[in-house]
Amino acid sequence: MIRILRQIFRTGIVTEQLPPALEEEIREVGAKLEEAIRQRFRRSLTIRQVDAGSCNGCELEIHAMNNPIYNCERFGMHFTASPRFADMLLVTGPVAWNMEIALRRTYDATPSPKLVVAVGDCGCNGGIFGESYASLGGIDRIIPVDAYVPGCPPSPTDLLNGILKAVR
Repeated sequence: MIRILRQIFRTGIVTEQLPPALEEEIREVGAKLEEAIRQRFRRSLTIRQVDAGSCNGCELEIHAMNNPIYNCERFGMHFTASPRFADMLLVTGPVAWNMEIALRRTYDATPSPKLVVAVGDCGCNGGIFGESYASLGGIDRIIPVDAYVPGCPPSPTDLLNGILKAVR
């Protein structure tokens, strides 16, 4: 244990800083998002992320949105493991045949008023997978969608803008 702590102290902080222009853009979007969340929810926005059959590219960007660099929690957003506590569903990927029922149940378990954001090209319209023997296509074919965040995968800044669009 001591050996590991010594190595941590020797290495120091290795996180890279964002470019100043990108940091400023995130601060601007975050301030707008925080204000919109407070007006609409009077508290924090709780999000349930649902993978409906994606390649995990969008999930990596969602995780990046949660890391210390982007730190979405400073804007009043929190992720939950249960749809019963969620205000918003963040859905990624084309809906696989096997995920249709699970997605509907998750949507039904989310209390009203609920928001749904389709993330990535696959979530918006099926992307490269489209409609096939394994895929039903975009999220809007199964549940109603309030906002779309296109991109393959969308950047964390695009995700923040899409969430802002849904909250407004």
